[in-house]
Amino acid sequence: MIRVVFAEDNYLVREGTAALLANSADVDLVGTATDFEELLLAVDELRPDVVLTDIRMPPTNTTEGIDAARKIRGEHPEIGVVVLSQFAEEGYAYDLLKDGAAGLGYLLKERVADVSELIRALNEVSTGGSVLDPKVVEALVSAKDRMAHSPLAQLTEREREVLEQMAQGKNNAAIAKSMFLTERAVEKHINSLFHKLALSEEPEVHRRVIAVLAFLRERDHA
Repeated sequence: MIRVVFAEDNYLVREGTAALLANSADVDLVGTATDFEELLLAVDELRPDVVLTDIRMPPTNTTEGIDAARKIRGEHPEIGVVVLSQFAEEGYAYDLLKDGAAGLGYLLKERVADVSELIRALNEVSTGGSVLDPKVVEALVSAKDRMAHSPLAQLTEREREVLEQMAQGKNNAAIAKSMFLTERAVEKHINSLFHKLALSEEPEVHRRVIAVLAFLRERDHA
C-alpha cells in the first residue's frame, strides 16, 4: 500500500477525496493537512511515500502546493508529490517541473473522481516517475507553438538582451553601459529588432513601446 498525506484547505473536497482514497485497497491515507505549514509538519512526522496536495492553500492561496513540493523533494527526495490544480496552467506546471520532473506530478482536480487514474499517478511518482495531466501537456505544447511563431523568436540572443533592457525603461546610453557595448552597437541591435518586429516605419518612441509590450506579453505567457 502507498502511504499518502493529503493537503487541501476546502473541507468538502478534503473529506470527499480522503473518503475515496480510504476506500482504496492500494492506499493508506496516513494524514491530512489544511495549509502549507501543516503539510510540512505532517511530512516530517509521518514520512509518507507520496504527498497529494492542492496547489493553492493558506496562508496566501497562490502557489503553496508548488512551494511545498520543492521543499519536500529537496529535503525528502524519496517522497513523491502530486500537485492538484483547478486549471491547466502551463506556467504552474513549468514552475513545478523546471528543476527536474522526477517524483513529481501535476494533475487537474477533475482527475480525482477517477480513483484508478489517481492511484496510478501516486504509484508513478512514488517510484521516482513523473505524471503530467494531458490537458496541461496540451497547454504547454500550445504555449511552445505560440513562442515558436512569435516574431520575437527571430531575435538573436543579444537583441533579446537589449529588448529586456529596454523593458526596464533604460535609454540607449544606459543599455550600452549595462551591457558593456558602445551606443552605436546598441542602436544597431535596436534597429535590427525593430525591423524583425516589423516596426521600421513607426516613430522611435512608439516603436520602443510596442517592442517592450511584445516582450512583456511573451514573458507573461512563457
